[in-house]
Amino acid sequence: MFQPRGERHWIIPDAYIPPTSAGKLESHESICVLNCSSEEALLKITIFFEDQEPLEEILYVVPGRRTKHIRTSSLTKKGKSIPLGVPYAIEVVSDLPIIVQYSRLDATQAENALMSVIAYPIK
Repeated sequence: MFQPRGERHWIIPDAYIPPTSAGKLESHESICVLNCSSEEALLKITIFFEDQEPLEEILYVVPGRRTKHIRTSSLTKKGKSIPLGVPYAIEVVSDLPIIVQYSRLDATQAENALMSVIAYPIK
């Protein structure tokens, strides 16, 4: 019998899209989602800022038994997107248990830096 893997609620408190890039690679970050279920998972993503109202309930679907790398620069709500060079936080709520990882590629200098962490699960 299949046992659900993951959680339905995840937090990434430290997010930031670097405003510049050097060389061939572009600075970016991704929410990496693994859906082990055979059903598609409906995500509601909220982006929180220090000094402005959040971008709430950005919808995203992850098919069953698939992984998706969601570039945060692609997330929009009512024509608004995440500005470059501004700290923010991410909340991911799913209708099914999923696993969430966060990755950032900082290409602001010739020596690129890649950071990847598991998001904080809320039980």
